Amino acid sequence: MRQEIATVIAELRRKRRSTNTRQNAIIFRLSTCCGLRVSEIVGLSLANVRTESQRPHIYVPAAIAKRHNARKVPLWWDAATLAALAEWKAERIKQGADSNSPFVCSQAHSTLGKCLSIRNAQSRWKAAIKILGDERRQTISIHSGRHSFCSHALAGGRSLAEVRDAVGHANISTTSIYLHAVTDENETVGSLFDFAK
Repeated sequence: MRQEIATVIAELRRKRRSTNTRQNAIIFRLSTCCGLRVSEIVGLSLANVRTESQRPHIYVPAAIAKRHNARKVPLWWDAATLAALAEWKAERIKQGADSNSPFVCSQAHSTLGKCLSIRNAQSRWKAAIKILGDERRQTISIHSGRHSFCSHALAGGRSLAEVRDAVGHANISTTSIYLHAVTDENETVGSLFDFAK
């Protein structure tokens, strides 16, 4: 999936003039480069995405987290993802969003700022990966991005415990299934998804 991630991000960057495309890229990054569940993506507020702190992270509050276990998802693991989320947060603020507003939302003029449904976020993720072709789009889902995050984080040198905590797995054995999914010794901490620039 490494080449696919790079292909998707490059295509979304190429087509970034559209606000919807920019938001689709953020939804793609939140799942694939941050490991968030779709329910967490649509439930995030601007205040939950803390790009300005010394240790930038996404705070997933108990109200939207599975099993109501709040957690922090490190953003310092990947500079490109941090920059993309910071840029999107600034764009949402320019749209008039406040700290309690949804991080991703409807971009239609008549419903601007309204929360996305899970189905809409899934559809936007599928739109983001259109470059991969119809056959591939039918075989992967937004949850596949979460699996990819686990694999790449482990291959990039993050520990099982760090990845477990970032994705909110209840048991480390769940995280360990991703240990051998990606093998690349060229990854460096701070640029897990550097290949997708």
